[in-house]
Amino acid sequence: MSFPVISVRPSSWGSLFDCAYRWEGVHLLGMRGTTGGRLHLGSSLHASTAVFDRAKMEGSPVTPDDAAGEFVDYLHRGADVDWEDLSIKTAERIGLDLHTQYCTTISPRYEFCGVEEKVSGVDIEVPEHKVTLRVDGTLDRSRFVTNSQGIGISDLKSGGRAVSADGTAVTKGHWPQLGLYEIGAEVSTGQKVTEPAQIIGLQTTNKPKVGVGEIAQAKQRLLGDGEHPGLIELAADMLARGYFPPNPRSLVCHEKYCPRWDQCIYHD
Repeated sequence: MSFPVISVRPSSWGSLFDCAYRWEGVHLLGMRGTTGGRLHLGSSLHASTAVFDRAKMEGSPVTPDDAAGEFVDYLHRGADVDWEDLSIKTAERIGLDLHTQYCTTISPRYEFCGVEEKVSGVDIEVPEHKVTLRVDGTLDRSRFVTNSQGIGISDLKSGGRAVSADGTAVTKGHWPQLGLYEIGAEVSTGQKVTEPAQIIGLQTTNKPKVGVGEIAQAKQRLLGDGEHPGLIELAADMLARGYFPPNPRSLVCHEKYCPRWDQCIYHD
């Protein structure tokens, strides 16, 4: 018996449980807002560091300066970016600093066996709710890291609070996305993910810094433990019923971040 298929991007998973009403607008109804300068800065960093890591993985390494060209090009291609929160000149200065820090202090720690791998329709059937969740697209900027123990997932996160005071990356709230990456990685590579996931934080403040934090048991928490339902089951229930409750206390409950703002009666 086949069930209705609903596509869910791994990077959107957390926002489904933050404000499902906003998530429905963006990911099911196709509503789009503007991209802020800091968000675009993060995307530019993902692009340039991926160029650096992929070249190293393929045995044709490039210098950080060579890969930085992709950062500058991507940054200036942002035609629809709202630079109100950050000037493009400042974004370029911060971004080039972070790019260099990543290439010289973070990337050398790892051996990569995949960079931004594409996954075509990893289907997760949830018979209890008669729905199939499809993990589709690119594993957004994730790196498959290999060592003598096995494979793990490493993912970049940027922002003004991406690195804590002790120098480690902030991992709070990222485990659902990393868990879906682990499921997708196992399907695309045919190998089990056995190592803890990692977040590489790129802090986009005027004093840029990088850090690494570890996430354990991400996939297991998605699948549940027999006693408690996994997040996949909870999400399937919401999606199957079309249940998308708002969250007026969400940190992104603001006209700047929510394209559904003008139609929403639930915010202050």
